[in-house]
Amino acid sequence: MDAGKTSLDIVRSVSDLRGKVRGWRAAGETVGLVPTMGALHDGHFSLVEASLTGTDRTCVTLFVNPKQFGEGEDFEVYPRDEATDAQALAARGAHLLFAPGVKDMYPEGFASSVSVPGIGDVLEGEFRPGFFTGVATVVTKLLLQALPDKAYFGEKDYQQLCVIRRMTADLDIPVEIVGCPIVRESDGLALSSRNAYLSADEREVAPALHQVLQETASRVSGGADPAAAGEDGAAALRQRGFAKVDYISVRDAETLAVPDGSDRPLRVLGAAWLGRTRLIDNIAIDC
Repeated sequence: MDAGKTSLDIVRSVSDLRGKVRGWRAAGETVGLVPTMGALHDGHFSLVEASLTGTDRTCVTLFVNPKQFGEGEDFEVYPRDEATDAQALAARGAHLLFAPGVKDMYPEGFASSVSVPGIGDVLEGEFRPGFFTGVATVVTKLLLQALPDKAYFGEKDYQQLCVIRRMTADLDIPVEIVGCPIVRESDGLALSSRNAYLSADEREVAPALHQVLQETASRVSGGADPAAAGEDGAAALRQRGFAKVDYISVRDAETLAVPDGSDRPLRVLGAAWLGRTRLIDNIAIDC
């Protein structure tokens, strides 16, 4: 279906979501799902566009998931503007917005969780304990609630994409997980809802994260030791104005294990702080 030629319906209950999907299925249409936490930007819209291209019907979800925020993180102040998000989605031709409340997703007595040990314990898992359990739990619920043909996730949250792929394979969830390229500003900064937290001065420094990742990837491609290249990258990032660097790390692109010297694809991932804003990014390494 052509973008811009459909109206956007908004539903909040699982039964209403399933009713809409059931109707599409009865008409022989395929379904794409784009999970988000709102505060939509061009990175999210690229996922919507991919779904509109790859499936007949596109459902976007908007749910700020409390289970993936740790103590002291920004759940209470995370940007929320459903009306603006809905208007933007309608303009782009999305067909359905699923925007449940917390009690709809986690009703009284809710006790289950989904974890992905190993791949979910490193990098982000070390610095944000419980984060990927929250992600895996809510994404499992969304996939089972909608049972789309395809679900679209951005490569900006690369480790999250790896966790979700592992989880859907392990649990035999019949949904194709589609990873979509990072959308960047002209200076290389990866688009993120949290970029709104950056001050003007911090915004000037922020592109250094992408630059350092590029430099690290180039060094590894040239034969440098991956661990040493990551350590040097972290030092370079601190020199360029980042007060705290959680990690710059070269990992196996599929398992996120430390490279073992075999001829497997690699990825360099980074997370660092500017003021109160934590930025993450990653790029593939051309070996």
